[in-house]
Amino acid sequence: MPDLPVREAVTEPKVQARLVEVTEAHEGQRLDNFLIRLCKGVPKSHLYKAVRGGQVRVNRGRCQVDYRLQLGDVVRIPPIRVASSTAPEAPAKTFEVIYQDDAILVINKPPGVAVHGGSGVSHGVIESLRAANPDLRFLELVHRLDRDTSGLLMLAKRRNALVKLHAMMREGKVNKHYLALVEGRVANDRQHLKAPLTKWLTASGERRVRVDPQGQPAHTIVTCVERYVDCALLDCELRTGRTHQIRVHLSSIGHPILGDTKYGSDEQLASWRELGIKRMFLHAWRLAFDHPLTGQRLALEAPMPGSFHGFIQDISKKSTKNREGG
Repeated sequence: MPDLPVREAVTEPKVQARLVEVTEAHEGQRLDNFLIRLCKGVPKSHLYKAVRGGQVRVNRGRCQVDYRLQLGDVVRIPPIRVASSTAPEAPAKTFEVIYQDDAILVINKPPGVAVHGGSGVSHGVIESLRAANPDLRFLELVHRLDRDTSGLLMLAKRRNALVKLHAMMREGKVNKHYLALVEGRVANDRQHLKAPLTKWLTASGERRVRVDPQGQPAHTIVTCVERYVDCALLDCELRTGRTHQIRVHLSSIGHPILGDTKYGSDEQLASWRELGIKRMFLHAWRLAFDHPLTGQRLALEAPMPGSFHGFIQDISKKSTKNREGG
């Protein structure tokens, strides 16, 4: 019986982890943003998993996705395999521009639009703006807004502007105000909310935030703008920038934001939905800061979405009728 031909085993070349040193161009950038730019096409969920699992390391140590990179840090980036199917390209979109120059861009983000892709969202504001502005060599988010939050969103068109704006935000030099329509009768005209906050994950892996004495310091200044029958319009000034800070602070004092599916009660959500509430009523309406490159003082405001403004007009009319006994 003749010998059967021997098939040589085919081995794939071993893919090595990359070691990337942080230069001045990326100093101060969050680790997740750094990874997203270097690992194009890799879903954000994959990158977060790699960080949580210790595959991504900074200076040989574990780290968090919100770690701010320092000059000279060495980041270990593991080989990350993804499905061969390609994600759909982000459609080119434009948004209402509130302010723009050669260093920064500030838009009025509509509700229901994510600021970036990931967590089940293929693309967001940043991807759509890059697709709409292919000639821009640099465009990065300065900060974030929750998907259901509307209003002022700032982006940097130059690396040096981004680094300075991040430093200004850490030092509390960017004044940020939000309008929130909340449940219940608000007694105080003005109050300081300073409950510390910590992040946690639900059993399904969803990210949440709660008040925790051992958490990070958080400070929100709340001013009552107008009181209605069963709700109130508040101006919320952020003195710190914790995840979901306004939402958790307001919920912790018994005044959850209307339409908040994470921190509002099921009963509250059901009752307000009957009145047409289909979104969370939180709007980033004002930003004030010194321009990162010129030093010019900027005070920017964004009008509320029509759905937000229209609902306030309706409840204002009802409140007036109730006061007049109509």
